[in-house]
Amino acid sequence: MSGKGKATGGRGKKGKSSSRSSKAGLQFPVARVARYLKKGRFAQRVGAGAPVYLAAVLEYLCAEILELAGNGPASFPAIFNWLSATTKS
Repeated sequence: MSGKGKATGGRGKKGKSSSRSSKAGLQFPVARVARYLKKGRFAQRVGAGAPVYLAAVLEYLCAEILELAGNGPASFPAIFNWLSATTKS
């Protein structure tokens, strides 16, 4: 070993760091979900994929709810008819 070579151990230059959310293609914060899982003491150890999966499920559920809310009365005509009748009086 002559000590020649790169000082970084052959890894190259450091690039721009990317979040776990962007790596998974999610909008929900994976790091925050991981922090809440660890802080909430749901388990002694939390795996690396658990917060990613949970963030994906939460994002999917929010997207479904927002889609239903955006459709408005077309989704649930009976409920909206009942609501409009009760709020008029």
